[in-house]
Amino acid sequence: MDKGGWVYIMTNKSHTVLYVGVTSDIRQRIYDHKNSTYLNSFTSRYKAFKLVYYNFFESIEDAIDEEKRIKAGSRLKKIRLINEVNPHWNDLTEEVNQ
Repeated sequence: MDKGGWVYIMTNKSHTVLYVGVTSDIRQRIYDHKNSTYLNSFTSRYKAFKLVYYNFFESIEDAIDEEKRIKAGSRLKKIRLINEVNPHWNDLTEEVNQ
């Protein structure tokens, strides 16, 4: 059974770094990022612990396609995407943990 997937964007405290990821378990993945479960990961190295964007897709394949589309875009396009749903760049972790 296909359980879908999530595309998400993490940033650091000063919003200078953007990390785009995809996962089938967003709660666990955000936990991993925030707790530096993988010490050599991009988010750990650059302290990108703030969830500023997420979107659910019915299939993981659609989520992967969207992740690739977002990654291929410019930084400005990523910023616009975030601003559409989270103009104050609040940490959305509590939303995904509900």
